[in-house]
Amino acid sequence: MWYYLSVFAAAFLVDLLPFFGPPAWTVMVFFQMKFDLNIWFVLIFGVLGSALGRYVLFLYIPYLSERYIKVEKNEDLHFIGNKLAEKGWRIQAFVFLYTLMPLPTTTLFSAAGIAKIKAIYIVPTFLVGKFLSDLLMVFTGDYVANNTASFLKGFLTWKSLSGIALGIFILCMLLFIDWRKLLIEKKFTLNFHILK
Repeated sequence: MWYYLSVFAAAFLVDLLPFFGPPAWTVMVFFQMKFDLNIWFVLIFGVLGSALGRYVLFLYIPYLSERYIKVEKNEDLHFIGNKLAEKGWRIQAFVFLYTLMPLPTTTLFSAAGIAKIKAIYIVPTFLVGKFLSDLLMVFTGDYVANNTASFLKGFLTWKSLSGIALGIFILCMLLFIDWRKLLIEKKFTLNFHILK
């Protein structure tokens, strides 16, 4: 049983990080292959640990934002969060689709936390999407484990690098666009001076 708790803890810690780290499914695949664990229990414990890690990231990222980002930018991000919250089902649809894609969810939870979008719009749909995407990844884990060299080489493919680049681009859009001016005055303005 402690192996499954280790899967939970490792997935939690990986998804707690406020920067890009290894995907939680790699932890699940490692434990499943190394200790010959039941794949369904690995998925359940891993996805729950991952979701809890992202939720805690979602909770503490606003404190980092308030400490290191200018007050005006934080107000701008809260404004966009309130605008998005008016259309809750669209946020949920976006989160679900985003989670199904091979993109890092650090950006998603960081942006949602900074914008102070309600967790109810994010976490349940993340849980469903995460379970489905990790299901695919863990079931292919046997193939990955048997082809370790090609797996490690696969971390530096154009797909993984473009996924990271897209995540960084989305975070930069959130941080550097003056959303209040864009949505109220219909003026596109960039502001790179967001740090205190």
